[in-house]
This record gives sequence, structure tokens and C-alpha cells, in this order.
Amino acid sequence: MYMSAMRVRQAIVSALADEMRADPSVMVFGEDVAVAEGPFKTSEGLLAEFGSLRVRDTPISEMGFMGAAVGAAMMGMKPVVEIMFVEFLGVALDQLVTEAAKMRYLSNGALSVPMVVRASCGSGLGFGSQHSQTLENWFAATPGLKVVSISDAQSAYSLMRAAIQDPDPVMVLEPRILYAERGEVDVSLKMEIGKARVLREGREFTVVSLGQMVNVAREAIAASGVDAELIDLATVVPWDRQTVLNSVRKTGRLVVVEEAPQSGGWGSEIVATATSQLFSHLKAAPFRITTPDVPVPYSGVLESRYVPTVEDVARQLKESLVSNQTPKTWWELEGLK
Repeated sequence: MYMSAMRVRQAIVSALADEMRADPSVMVFGEDVAVAEGPFKTSEGLLAEFGSLRVRDTPISEMGFMGAAVGAAMMGMKPVVEIMFVEFLGVALDQLVTEAAKMRYLSNGALSVPMVVRASCGSGLGFGSQHSQTLENWFAATPGLKVVSISDAQSAYSLMRAAIQDPDPVMVLEPRILYAERGEVDVSLKMEIGKARVLREGREFTVVSLGQMVNVAREAIAASGVDAELIDLATVVPWDRQTVLNSVRKTGRLVVVEEAPQSGGWGSEIVATATSQLFSHLKAAPFRITTPDVPVPYSGVLESRYVPTVEDVARQLKESLVSNQTPKTWWELEGLK
């Protein structure tokens, strides 16, 4: 087993490079990914090693280069497309959800689209309301499209390689606040799309999280003193029902911690499934800890309040364990709703 300490952005570069070395059909393109080595340095060194045919800068036209990726994938290439901010996919969503995700179905299996779309996302770095969303719900209701999110250097490396090797389109969400975080990476460790990671065993609570909220949930569990099981969902679609339900069956309690608005967040699906399938096993109603239904603030002080915090997650875990009731949100406690 070879372990190496890497920043998350370096783990992404390593995964891309290893797949490009292993498979000459893998290519990378997007805005500023070649000469500038990516706006967040997630393609550093790739142009120098693989050349301009396989690492390409594109015009500022997401619709154009997403369409090019769909066509290239149908013709046998494995394009990895970088979207600088996930919101920019709005102008190219048709290419992803209507063309790439539907091609295998529409062709009765004759055509596949083995492409990866990477996008930085999330709050915490002061990019404002138009550049700080996670937007899992844009993609989660699209049959034919897999959706994953990284939470540390290991998942960045292993999930990226799994996504590139997948025969169908995969959306990879990368919380940009994690890019500089450092962690150990075992390059031989494989992760399966659709398989969650149990990061901490516990018997009193099941905590399901994703992306940058995994670290928040981990710290909150430690601060709360609650014997909670922590699950990094990793894949939003198709999510790992068996791992989550097995944990909830054991603990009888479930909370989902997500960096998404209260309305329409991905955690609603987790809560609904657990409630309908394990109702008789539950000791309390499952609930979600989310962001409020407001745009991400630009102010650093307000932005830090917007996203679930270690302190508030710990408070809600302890309150729910004691009362078996769903705790109030911080904005309800402060009379803001």
C-alpha cells in the first residue's frame, strides 16, 4: 500500500494524470485548464505531460464545449470537462441532462457517453451568491446521470478515477473550500460510485453527510459526545440505500447534514426513504440540518452563519437525543422565520 500526503486539488490532478497514462482516450478540456493549469490548479502539469491535443483550453462557451464533449464521448473518447463554477452549467444543462444522460436510453444501448463533468461548488470563500451554491438538485432528478461529491483527498482521487472509468456520464462536484485541505491518499484504493463510506461507527445516531459538511459533521459528533455513526454518502445518484438503512436500523435515529437550502435538498430523499422503510425501527423522526432558503451571502460573517456549523450541528444532535424531538433551526430560534 502506497500512501502519500496530498492536497485535494493535487489528488484530483493525480487521478486525472493516472487515468490519462492508463487510457489514451482520456482528454481534458475547459476554460483555462491547459496553459494556466486550471483556475484552481486542478490540472497542473497536464499540458506539459500530455500535450495540447489531450489538454485543451476552450472558449468561454459552456454550451459549445459541453456539446463537443458529448460528441467526443459518443465517438469513443473519454472527455473530462471542467466547469469553473457549478452555476455556469446553467447555460449548458441541456447538453448534460437532455443529451448525455439520455443517449444510452434513446439509442437502445447502442451509444454510450463516457464523459465526466467536474465543477467547483460550495460556500466559504466569499464568492457571493452566484458562485457559491452546490446545486445537487439540478442533477439528482436526471435518470442516466450519476452524481458524486468529494469530501477529502482520498475521495477526490478514488472517485475521480471511478468516474472516468464509468461508461456513462458522471457529474463530479468539488467543494472548492476543500482544494487546499491535505490528507493521506492510497492510490491503490478504489471507490465505487454508489457506495457510501462509514467513517465512524456509532450506536446512538446515524449522521449522513456530503462534501465539505462531512468534516463539519465529524467535528460536531466529537463536540457533542453523542455516539454517532458518520456516513459520507459520496454518491448522490445512485445513493447507497443499503449502507444508510442498515445504520438507521441499528441506531433508530437519522440526521442529514447538507450544504443545501432547506427546500429541495438532496437529504429529503434520504429522510423519506428511511421513514417509509424503517418507520417501526425509528426512535425519533429523522430530520435535516441545512442552510436557510436564502442566497449565499457575500459577507464573510453572514456566509459563516449561512452554512451549518460545528456548534449548531452538535446542539441539534444533543437536543434530539435527549428529547426525541426535531430541534429548531438556528434561524427559528432567533425568530427569523
